[in-house]
Order: sequence, then structure tokens, then C-alpha cells
Amino acid sequence: MSQERILLDPTSEARPARRERLPRPAGLEGLRVGLLDISKARGDVFLDRISEHLAAAGASVERFSKPTFTKPAPADLYQEIASRCDAVVEALAD
Repeated sequence: MSQERILLDPTSEARPARRERLPRPAGLEGLRVGLLDISKARGDVFLDRISEHLAAAGASVERFSKPTFTKPAPADLYQEIASRCDAVVEALAD
């Protein structure tokens, strides 16, 4: 994948910050993957299925939830996820 991709942060940044993407892991075996539910309807259903697939691939899964989908997650929640997990999946569903 040599094509440049532009990712936009949906948190209303006046001027988007440039961030380099982190390298993808070679596989999931032995990784700790955090699943972040943003508290929208049916996001938990989506994450339940993702959890099953990750476990089958050898990853351990930890679940996290935002207090509400209407605001960004608290900084301490992001810090907790970053300190405990190797990768994260964020659920967006309705």
C-alpha cells in the first residue's frame, strides 16, 4: 500500500494535526486488543463479534466504554487503554 491516505479526526479540529500512522502488527497472536464502545446503540453487538474473531486469532481482549457518545472520551480512559493494550478497535454503530 504505497498510496498516501488522509485520515480526518472527527473532533472538529480547526487545523488537523499531522500524525504518522503506527506500523501494523505482523499478527494478532499474543496481542492485547482493547475494544472501545463509544456508547451508541448496537456498538456492543459489533464489538461482541469482533471479540470472538480476535480471540480465535489468539489475541486477548479487554473491553472499555465511553460514558457517552456525545463527548470525546476522557483523557484518563485513553491513557488506560494505551497502557494496557497493544492495539484498539473503536465501535461506531447505530
